[in-house]
Amino acid sequence: MAVIKPFKGVRPPKNLVQQIASRPYDVLSSEEARKEAGGNEKSLYHIIKPEIDFTPGTDEHDPEVYEKAVANFHKFQEKGWLKQDEKELYYVYAQTMNGRTQYGLVVCSCVADYLNGVIKKHELTRKDKEEDRMKHVRINDANIEPVFFAYPDNPELEALVASVSEGTPEYDFVADDGFGHHFWLIDDDAKIKRITGLFAEIPYLYIADGHHRTAAAALVGAEKAGQNPVHTGKEEYNYFMAVCFPANQLKILDYNRVVKDLNGMTPEQFLKALETDFVVEMKGKTTYHPEALHDFSLYIESNWYKLTAKPGTYDDKNPIGVLDVTVSSDLILDKLLGMKDLRTDKRIDFVGGLRGLEELKRRVDSGEMKAALALYPVTMKQLIDIADTGNIMPPKTTWFEPKLRSGLVIHKLS
Repeated sequence: MAVIKPFKGVRPPKNLVQQIASRPYDVLSSEEARKEAGGNEKSLYHIIKPEIDFTPGTDEHDPEVYEKAVANFHKFQEKGWLKQDEKELYYVYAQTMNGRTQYGLVVCSCVADYLNGVIKKHELTRKDKEEDRMKHVRINDANIEPVFFAYPDNPELEALVASVSEGTPEYDFVADDGFGHHFWLIDDDAKIKRITGLFAEIPYLYIADGHHRTAAAALVGAEKAGQNPVHTGKEEYNYFMAVCFPANQLKILDYNRVVKDLNGMTPEQFLKALETDFVVEMKGKTTYHPEALHDFSLYIESNWYKLTAKPGTYDDKNPIGVLDVTVSSDLILDKLLGMKDLRTDKRIDFVGGLRGLEELKRRVDSGEMKAALALYPVTMKQLIDIADTGNIMPPKTTWFEPKLRSGLVIHKLS
């Protein structure tokens, strides 16, 4: 059962939140962060991407860069740009995109739950990325950015969150990308106690986004426990910050593929080769979106095609075999194009669904890429089924939007 607790969040004053809040560290490059910070000394990028305070081209993993992160974190607190709440609270964080709002609870999740499998994952992590975030957590002694969890539907918990969100929000703004961010404090003791109790009845939490941050936060917590000779299990480092959303409110966007070549085939030979495993239907110049599972969209030579996987080419009884990323990886990218490892192959790139299929068309029409493949998005049920069966999704399967805004609240480990 899930163990959570409230915490004394470190947050911006209302009048500074838009200057401080930023996109997550891993969705933009150092140069993009430097540009977005744009002379704003209060931008959280100075803490989560501190290489922007150095000469362009500086290695973001240089020890001096990590030191700059902690110096900036201290500076933000000294100047009053970040202040710690006096009481342990829960928080409601809601996001609005395209007229649709999802409501999450900001909590402290338990390190032991991650290590024991109560917090379930669906992706593999890379050690180099884990180590980078571990260094950042260690040196700041804080979870500067939250991780993004889903929990099984719980009507009472959702009703409680809804009652809080009827009040006046602490923060309420629309970011430059057009997404709305709304934030409430839960300081009622009875509600805090009930939230803790309701989570104790939830068997599992699921990592939606932020596998590397989750692993790093948990591993640093475990590391601190091992280094403390009087460890009790109640220390703040036994917990890390997460925003937990009910699974029924989350929507996974498509995560599409663009390829640089056809493995020596002409477009005509490639289309003919596809007919072994797919029904291939030309759609012409009109953009074609996949309409159902096992339905793909191909853009090549200025035309769109509908590809429908033939029965027997997928396994609907297997949580991995049913995925269209598996079908396309096995039958197109590997079998026809010779791409064996999507994590390392330089002939392929991945495009999040928020950019739309026009971005796929643009990259092919520009000559940068030879063809584009659009997939029907994975569902939350598929994600949970995979996590529950202990399976791991293929690379680049899920794309969640909107991303969590960083800087609305921070969790100190001591």
